[in-house]
Amino acid sequence: MTRGEKVIAFIERYCRVPEGKHVGKPIRLAKFQRKFILAIYDSPRRIRRAYLSIARKNGKSALIAAILLAHICGPEAVTNSQIVSGARSRDQAALVFKLASKMLSLSPELEKVTRIVPSSKMIVGLARNVEYKALSAEAGTAHGLSPVLAILDEVGQIKGEYDAFVEAITTSQGAYDDALLIAISTQAATDADLFSTWLDDAKDDEGTVCHLYSAPEDCDLLDEGAWAAANPALGDFRSLEEMKDAAQQAVRMPSKENSFRWLYLNQRIEASTPFVNSTVWRENGGTPGPIEGPVFAGLDLSEVQDLTAFVALSQVGESKWGVHPYFWLPGDGLVDKARADRVPYDRWHKDGHLLAAPGPTVSYEYVATWMRGFCDAHDVRRIAFDRWNFRHLKPWLQSAGFADYEVEGDSAIFKEMGQGFASMSPALRDFEGALLRHDLLHGAHPVLENCARNAVVEMDAAGNRKLTKKKSRGRIDGMVALAMALSVSVDDRGEAVTSPWDNPDFKLKVG
Repeated sequence: MTRGEKVIAFIERYCRVPEGKHVGKPIRLAKFQRKFILAIYDSPRRIRRAYLSIARKNGKSALIAAILLAHICGPEAVTNSQIVSGARSRDQAALVFKLASKMLSLSPELEKVTRIVPSSKMIVGLARNVEYKALSAEAGTAHGLSPVLAILDEVGQIKGEYDAFVEAITTSQGAYDDALLIAISTQAATDADLFSTWLDDAKDDEGTVCHLYSAPEDCDLLDEGAWAAANPALGDFRSLEEMKDAAQQAVRMPSKENSFRWLYLNQRIEASTPFVNSTVWRENGGTPGPIEGPVFAGLDLSEVQDLTAFVALSQVGESKWGVHPYFWLPGDGLVDKARADRVPYDRWHKDGHLLAAPGPTVSYEYVATWMRGFCDAHDVRRIAFDRWNFRHLKPWLQSAGFADYEVEGDSAIFKEMGQGFASMSPALRDFEGALLRHDLLHGAHPVLENCARNAVVEMDAAGNRKLTKKKSRGRIDGMVALAMALSVSVDDRGEAVTSPWDNPDFKLKVG
């Protein structure tokens, strides 16, 4: 038998249904469960990660427990190895341990070759001295481990794209060339959450198995085909009657629709309209190349302790723009801010994607001096800025060496631009057009990509739009700066333009 066939045979021969109406009976894996196991263990490539995303009540935790036992006392056991399973809460972490323990107690053969330690939620495989332990983020026990197998339960509950507990587990596997991480969960609620970023990244990673079961985006709530798409166990050990009841309740009560689509149809649910979806963003991820020729930029000045963004554009070929983003946060307290925002600012700084300003703030003096150096090195034609904080920046620009004519007047480098509906709506039209034509080459810059995930559209009564954040901690400064940079880019004649509405002839044409 292959490795995958041995794992399946072990589970179906020795593991028993741990609870419910079929308790004590041999487990019979569903087709989708067999498919997942074979994809992991029989792949011609070395698989380091495996994701299974399905709607709730499709046997996720029981499958985790069965795979665990195959590694503790079955065909995948590795001598003197560690295994962990992790979950956000103590209760969720205890669930996997309890299911595995119940399976052992129901199997005389497996009970003889294992020892259960309830006080520490540990199971030991006696034949090969394999230690398994259930961990929770609440307990904070993820450090100091070196697991050959780590299984994460319900990663979709994590908000944001960074979690210190998950990071500690994933980075602890570096001692093994053949370490395996398995994540089984319903989808996260938004594109910007951790599990969503993993699922999206898996599309381009040959070392990751990704099985995603989700209903079509715009499906009817009572569409039984959509139910089946997200619930591969429907009609087997997933109750069809309970699904019908939940769907009918969601139809009667619109307030229940989002949770039904998330938990029962395994869809990502955005509370707001995203400005750009992840597919379109990736399609603009080409390499921007060096900064050459005329440069146009946008500057989003934040509060002195928040993210400040400067995004420069330089032309590539006849129609594309190379996108060159620069971001600052205060150097002091950078790790604490990463934890508070659930965003890896410290790692981005280490990798050179985020600049750390000295001290506890991003001072305007620091920004002004940096821009003077940037303008000296490049042919900067125009920098759009938010008028709100510019009055504080202006004296520092002059102190940094910018002449008065560069700061103010018709020939100034700096151009004032509001961030309300009137100014941003035409800028967003230009931005959308560039994205849909694939005219932007942003190089998948991680900080800018994070801003893109957080940016949603807010609309006024007249249909004008501006960018806003989907959550209080989310940062969109890079997207605002990029929109402003595009608004002051130039046409073929070298004339600065913002939108067609700034042209009096265009206004006359449309009346």
